[in-house]
Amino acid sequence: MTLLVVSAILFLAAFVRSLAGFGDALIAMPLLAAVVGLAVATPVVGLATVVISVAVLATSWRSLDLATSWRLLLASAAGMPLGLLLLTRVDEWVMHLLLGLVLVGYGLYNLLRPGLPALRHEGWAFPFGLVAGILGSAYNTSGPPVIIYGTMRRWPPDTFRATLQGFFLVNSLMIVTSHGLAGLWTRTVWEMVLWSLPALLLGIVSGIAVQRRIPDASFGRLVYALLVALGVVFLLSL
Repeated sequence: MTLLVVSAILFLAAFVRSLAGFGDALIAMPLLAAVVGLAVATPVVGLATVVISVAVLATSWRSLDLATSWRLLLASAAGMPLGLLLLTRVDEWVMHLLLGLVLVGYGLYNLLRPGLPALRHEGWAFPFGLVAGILGSAYNTSGPPVIIYGTMRRWPPDTFRATLQGFFLVNSLMIVTSHGLAGLWTRTVWEMVLWSLPALLLGIVSGIAVQRRIPDASFGRLVYALLVALGVVFLLSL
């Protein structure tokens, strides 16, 4: 029964990630933690995220913005030591509150009154990547700054998804490597991941199929609505 529940949760996470390009971990982590505990949920989600990233990137790599990706990753790596310092100095509750409010506020603003200035220069990748690295190493939440950056760059949907996957894949590989070195790859973790592979793949295929039916003009609103939902999840998890 537990394996079926885990598979259902990972199906939902994979569906959302392949549809919008993000959101899988924020959906899967609280649900899985409630079912199997945090110590098992964390490495399971980490491995599942790698599978999803590879699969989605394999279908959209031609749209990957390499110039932006290396800038984001370089800045993110530079921000990681600062994130570790932040982890020891600032209460996690405060950071989650601020992040939740930023996501909800940014999403609602664009849904109700679109028109934030577009970022034209590639150099903006560095400050956004830096913040992503800080939040990623401190609170495992590197996604929101990169997502906001992508929306302000006005990326087409294919570029948005592909570039996010490239960024998330490298980060995910670093994260799962740390999980393995920490001894979190237990037999239970591998059993759950392997049993859930069919559900993961079905979620990926389903998400891509639905995404291809969404007009480009509606994709932005979908992203903003999902940002609001994820921000609410952050606030409710406090």
